[in-house]
Amino acid sequence: MWLYQIGITLLKIGLYLSVPFSKRNRAFLQGQRGVFRKLERFAKMRLEEPCFWFHCASLGEFEQGRPVIEALREKYPDACIILTFFSPSGYEVRKDYKLANLVCYLPLDGFFNARRFVKLVRPTVAIFIKYEFWYGYLQALKRHNVPSISVSTLLRPDAVAFRWYGGFYRNMLRLITHYFVQDELTGKLLENIGIRSTTLAGDTRFDRVAALCHQAETIELVEEFKENEKIMVIGSNWPPDTEVLLPFIREFEEQMKFIIAPHNIEEEHLARIEEGIPYKIIRYSQAKENTISNYRVLLIDNIGMLTSLYRYGDFAYVGGAFGKSLHNTLEPATFGMPLFFGNRSYQHVREANDLLKLNGAFTVNDTKDLRYKFLTVWEEEEKQQQMAEICQNYVQTHTGATKKAVSYLERYLS
Repeated sequence: MWLYQIGITLLKIGLYLSVPFSKRNRAFLQGQRGVFRKLERFAKMRLEEPCFWFHCASLGEFEQGRPVIEALREKYPDACIILTFFSPSGYEVRKDYKLANLVCYLPLDGFFNARRFVKLVRPTVAIFIKYEFWYGYLQALKRHNVPSISVSTLLRPDAVAFRWYGGFYRNMLRLITHYFVQDELTGKLLENIGIRSTTLAGDTRFDRVAALCHQAETIELVEEFKENEKIMVIGSNWPPDTEVLLPFIREFEEQMKFIIAPHNIEEEHLARIEEGIPYKIIRYSQAKENTISNYRVLLIDNIGMLTSLYRYGDFAYVGGAFGKSLHNTLEPATFGMPLFFGNRSYQHVREANDLLKLNGAFTVNDTKDLRYKFLTVWEEEEKQQQMAEICQNYVQTHTGATKKAVSYLERYLS
């Protein structure tokens, strides 16, 4: 136990030493400095209503937890919802999230911090998203008889907890009251270490993207850009994706239009895209309704529009797989369209593998391969429609995880 506390202390020292070299760690430590003052002010004003504490590592986990938060808020409008993040990338984007009564960083773990946090927050139940677990907090929750729930849990056989030397992590996993697991393998892994309080629920992200299909905003500029032509939406492309895509766009820009929403909107990357398609490209910030239809490529130079942009797509290319990791394929899939992505870093993305097996998506090696596979769909309207239906049906048949989690949480409010 004290070894863990020493480890947390060393982690904190390491974070401070990294401040001159890491903007992210600097933001994290700045947020940590004022977090207990924020919690103390909140505790003084808090009403005696049920309190749900949600913890997400970062923005991706928040999107998984969001359907549960929204469902609880709708069902219990007077309940208190506290949302904590570990990563600055999650906190900075969602610090003004309106459905939570309080959004803050999670104070760095440790037995003193964890006990102080739980006493101030007084949660009715704690909900951890996917696989974010902290030993000190789980111990404090158990000591105060607060149930802890893990939603959309996804574990793999090579995780430390399932190695011979992973006894500490196994004990930590056993502190969770109940797991809502994404797949049968996770449930089996937990059962093998004596944890049987599990429910096979699936991934709440499916509920989130299914809802987005109905909530996507109409964008007038994009309506004018599309007219009645087919569009490929290129989402979250990195420079390696861009190098594959530019020759393809030049070849097909007369046959269809393109919307490019890069992951990185720094000027250097935007300029590289413009240089590669020099004649008929316009940035979103510079576009005018009366002239935008004259262009063949719309370059998105802001953050936050991509989900709504997919509604205008007939095809989608999802970036990231030529680099560290494939980005979100569920968002374009829910709108129903054939998907394309790189052939390197996608194997760990379950839905990407599923869609490949179902023939709703293609991996591509390079520009030549993208051209070849695209033409197999472009020249066969029936195949295009089949792939679109496969993607849309895949999302719809995997919804329901949120309902299972909320039904379970209701028992703590009766």
